[in-house]
Amino acid sequence: MHFMMNPGLQYPIFGPEIQCPHCRQTIPALTLTDTYLCPRHGAFEANPKTGELIHLQSGRHWRRWNGEWYRQHTHPDGIRFEIHEALDKLYTQGYRATRVIIARRYLELMSGYLERSTPWRGGQPEGTAARLYGLPVEFSPDSTEEPCWEVINFDLEKEPGVPVRYPYFRLFE
Repeated sequence: MHFMMNPGLQYPIFGPEIQCPHCRQTIPALTLTDTYLCPRHGAFEANPKTGELIHLQSGRHWRRWNGEWYRQHTHPDGIRFEIHEALDKLYTQGYRATRVIIARRYLELMSGYLERSTPWRGGQPEGTAARLYGLPVEFSPDSTEEPCWEVINFDLEKEPGVPVRYPYFRLFE
């Protein structure tokens, strides 16, 4: 007996091809598996339950928002490094960051790594401003209000101009 398989079911959840989260080249899905294969970076497995892409070699997790891959961090240095790279990129484009907004899901992970400055008067804890690389830090709205924050890691508010202090301190002080 001959039957037709639905071709859509032969591919992992992200379709027949994706961009490699590392090098952005288009990479193919291996049919009848949950795997994508990059000639430079190896195998990535799509998890249909979590909607994540997992790099098998490093165990790094990625999620997609608006066609872009965002690494899902489990260690504060990963986020700090990513923010530092974004600040460098802004600088090369002639902008300076005025504020960093970090996804609320990283609040606990990041809280021990933020610089704190207490205002002179009052000394109320609410007045304590968290900073990273000298920039004010805020945490995002809840992802139930703004679903992008379930996936993206941070956002930089920027304005044209040169940073007050460049480079933004040393990466890992």
